[in-house]
Amino acid sequence: MPVRIIADSACDMASVDHPQLTVLPLTVAFGTTVYQDGVDLSHERFYELLIEGDELPSTGQVNPYAYTQAYEEAVAAGEDIVVIALSSKLSGTHQSAVTAAAQIDAPVRIVDTQSVTVGEHILVKYALQLVDRGLDAQQIADAVEASRDRVVVIGLLDTLEYLRRGGRISGAMGAVGEMLSIKPVVTVEDGEVHLMGKARGSKNGRNLLTKKIEEVGGADFSMPIELGYAGLDDKLLRKYIADSRALWEEYPGEELPVHSVGATIGTHVGPGAIALAFFKKA
Repeated sequence: MPVRIIADSACDMASVDHPQLTVLPLTVAFGTTVYQDGVDLSHERFYELLIEGDELPSTGQVNPYAYTQAYEEAVAAGEDIVVIALSSKLSGTHQSAVTAAAQIDAPVRIVDTQSVTVGEHILVKYALQLVDRGLDAQQIADAVEASRDRVVVIGLLDTLEYLRRGGRISGAMGAVGEMLSIKPVVTVEDGEVHLMGKARGSKNGRNLLTKKIEEVGGADFSMPIELGYAGLDDKLLRKYIADSRALWEEYPGEELPVHSVGATIGTHVGPGAIALAFFKKA
């Protein structure tokens, strides 16, 4: 049977990216106005509102009803279902997928990516590659689960302002960090975001990213790789790619895949952040 991959908008992909992909939107609320991420709120418009606003927006999980609808459509089309979900430790979206699966009379294979944004993105891409190779739903779910521990996610934040505004660091720490031009370097481990280190200035921050990539042995370029940027342009990310070009010499494509990071992470890191995700060498 054909396989339908169902993901959520935290992966920063769209349903139009592949004929067997369905992406369900999380919600983003600015005050009393609620948007569907990637549907009636583009990434560009999100960052415009984020920069202009005095208060942080809130994000909401995909609800069980949205999953139930997607499951029923797939079943009606004669498709098997594999769900690739945002980390269960960061959102209730995974639980919504599980709850909805109990409401239909068909098998649903649900994979907790234990990741978000670029990390979730490359796992969805990998699943779609397996669809194109003709694997069945169980084989795809098993392969994605088996590979998720190889995923490395590293990000460099341009500012501490949005972590401060979101209450994730103290106001005093945020003020000192901004004064000293501290650039936090973060990663995703065991499904949660962790601070890897702090660098003085953007150049030192980019150097720390490169060091962390080298420490894990570099990327397996036979598997998907993805780079992301938060904000209205990708200038900082393009500079990082150029400055660290030795890391990408073995990449087989003409250009590294780059996309904008959406509201799920953008709300917390703010504009100017860059991130990359790859599979460690086996």
